[in-house]
Amino acid sequence: MTEPKGPGGARPADATAADTTADTTADTVADTAADTMADTAAIDATADDRPPSDEQARVEAAAARTGVPRAKGRPPLPAGLARVAESRHIGLVAALVLLALIGLITKPDNFATSDNLVSILSLAATIGVITVGMTFVIIGGGIDLSVGAVMALASVWATTVATQSYGPGVMAMCAILVGTGAGLVNGLLIAYGRMVPFIATLAMLVAARGLAQRISDRKTQLVRPENDAIEALSTTRVLGLPLVVFIFAAVAVAGWVLLNRTTFGRRTFAVGGNPEAARLAGIDVKRHTLLLYALSGLCCGIAAIIIMARTTTGSSTHGDLYELDAIAAVIIGGTLLTGGRGTLVGSILGLLVFTVITNLFILNGLDTSDQLIAKGAIIVAAVLLQRRGLEART
Repeated sequence: MTEPKGPGGARPADATAADTTADTTADTVADTAADTMADTAAIDATADDRPPSDEQARVEAAAARTGVPRAKGRPPLPAGLARVAESRHIGLVAALVLLALIGLITKPDNFATSDNLVSILSLAATIGVITVGMTFVIIGGGIDLSVGAVMALASVWATTVATQSYGPGVMAMCAILVGTGAGLVNGLLIAYGRMVPFIATLAMLVAARGLAQRISDRKTQLVRPENDAIEALSTTRVLGLPLVVFIFAAVAVAGWVLLNRTTFGRRTFAVGGNPEAARLAGIDVKRHTLLLYALSGLCCGIAAIIIMARTTTGSSTHGDLYELDAIAAVIIGGTLLTGGRGTLVGSILGLLVFTVITNLFILNGLDTSDQLIAKGAIIVAAVLLQRRGLEART
């Protein structure tokens, strides 16, 4: 189409003015988008020490186009404190110290013993592996209510007579495959079936628990003596700690590296913060969501191995309400339930706080019902504090 010309070939004044306005607007939008990308990249780099990537920039630009911003993080702390002293982590460490003092005051003869410390860490190891997977799922914008039931199913399947006849190695592999398989089913229902995560994983919770009851005939299955290598994971100690604690530590370190030092981790934050922007930036959101739930299932399989080692049993009752413990640990650790922001370090500290609280309840003779009431109150308080913090930032 030929552009209209004024007398002598000159462009009309109104066309020139329109171009000037358009250029100004475009420059303003570009500057704003650039500032937003720079600010977010600075926050991300401070929060987890990752250099900003081209993919991050694409996600930020896509977020600007969709008009829906990514989940905002905290402003960076002063230099020298930003990497090692995030405020919520300091608060959780302070809470652990306070709980330890309470334990020393109320039960000095029982709390500060090596056996009690091992008991705390062993319980934390089981729930902790599940918490690692839950952290990824929640940061990715989802939720997994099936983790306890999937762990129970994996433990039952691994301790059937047929499975045990092949030895401890096959038992461990079976637990991992069952857990990962259940996670893949969750991911398929959510990512490709477009089911709400709450509903899909709630259905898996019921189905997995029922299948575990069917396989075990509602009976507790014992690990055979010839498969004592499973039990050895709990009875063998290194530096005074059982091997299951080191398994948990290895999973936690691997999870931290995956979340903070890989493309997979960056995509997890992007998908949880703004899935539409992540899609426009070229991320396969459905596939990534599938992988997140598969990772959660894998963690359930590893947790099943730990619970078999600790109890020498496989049971359909294992992992009852573990999903609430894991979610509580993640929330207490500061991960946003809406997704897009969180840290694995915070989740682990939240787990330790929650585990020590449970230990104090047991040592002081609190009834199980009272423990559940207290746990529920802690979860509600953590969510309210998180929401209040978000409102204060906005």
